[in-house]
Amino acid sequence: MKVWSIDDTFSLKRPVATIGIFDGVHRGHGFILDHLKAQAEAHGGETVVVTLWPHPRIVLNKDMHDFKLLHTRQEKIRELDRHGIDHLVIVPFTKEIASLTACGFVQDYLVDRLGIEVLLVGYDNRFGKDRKGDPEGLKMCAKKNRYRIEKLPEYLSEYGTVSSSTIRESILKGDLVSAGKMLGYDYYLSGKIVEGNHIGRQMGFPTANIHPLDPNKLIPMNGVYAIRTELKGKLYRGMLNIGFRPTIDSAMAVKTIEAHLFDVSGDFYDEQVVIHFVKRVRDEMKFSGLDALKKQLDKDKTVIQGLLQ
Repeated sequence: MKVWSIDDTFSLKRPVATIGIFDGVHRGHGFILDHLKAQAEAHGGETVVVTLWPHPRIVLNKDMHDFKLLHTRQEKIRELDRHGIDHLVIVPFTKEIASLTACGFVQDYLVDRLGIEVLLVGYDNRFGKDRKGDPEGLKMCAKKNRYRIEKLPEYLSEYGTVSSSTIRESILKGDLVSAGKMLGYDYYLSGKIVEGNHIGRQMGFPTANIHPLDPNKLIPMNGVYAIRTELKGKLYRGMLNIGFRPTIDSAMAVKTIEAHLFDVSGDFYDEQVVIHFVKRVRDEMKFSGLDALKKQLDKDKTVIQGLLQ
């Protein structure tokens, strides 16, 4: 997949495009992308996904303190690439773009710059100023110009409503299993390993302290998780705690993300990792001391090893 900026000079073969935020590329997005590939093949053209970055809600300061991303920019690129798309065009989202009508945006950015011939839109898709652009309105615009609108049917899922919002809610509740079903893969976090205080090592559970690469990334609710971790090109099983370490840091209120990997040892400071959340196994708890905490960690490890077989 070739990644473009909207300011690049394009040379695309009979482009068939769709546009969306694609925050958390989920099964509903996969439905759209499968139709996009089928349309492009029938049209004798190439697939083009047009997305906006940063997320409009961040730029427009809507729910700024509460809103977090399912995907960082690089994670979004990674997932769209897995779907076999030919071209990804990233449009820097600004308040000026937010003021454009849907027809104006399509004409200025997709027709005049990309030369699209077909635009796929979801059955209930709305975008443009005040989200007034809908499939029927776009069809009227398309008749006056040089492209065709294809309206997709509704996506019906065995998992109920599949949307970035419902996935976000599941993650915040710690229901990573449901989130994974809607996504079609385990929810994951990209981060860097930073040095901690080595208390886990003293208990026989050395941990990697994870610092998210994007401060706007959505972090699951506090607790202990079964995980799989990408590190230096390999995948390792492990367990992870998100929270405030009440047994150790009872007087501190610093949230940490600490992973103990089962099948590898050593220091990996400054290495980048991808943490895949499989299942939340329990709440974060305060114990009477480090001995009691270690006994619980032994139990957690046994349970999680069983889950990850």
